[in-house]
Amino acid sequence: MRIENKKTMYAEQTTLNPIQLHLLEMFSHCNSEKMMLELKEVLAEFYAKQVQEEADRLWDQGTLNGEAIERILDEHWRTPYPEAR
Repeated sequence: MRIENKKTMYAEQTTLNPIQLHLLEMFSHCNSEKMMLELKEVLAEFYAKQVQEEADRLWDQGTLNGEAIERILDEHWRTPYPEAR
């Protein structure tokens, strides 16, 4: 990879979209650990709802079923690490 591509890639990764900017603004008003945790909980609930709705949609269209869930559960998701010497 050429250096110019790395610079472009870095710039793309650091450009914030409107949602990210809004979240930063929201978090900037958190003046306590409690407020931050409450906001994080609201966001976690939001994303959990999104995931559930997508899973329901996939289930309804037949893409996700019991067999597919069993295959997912049997997957090894950890990053492989080289053996220690």
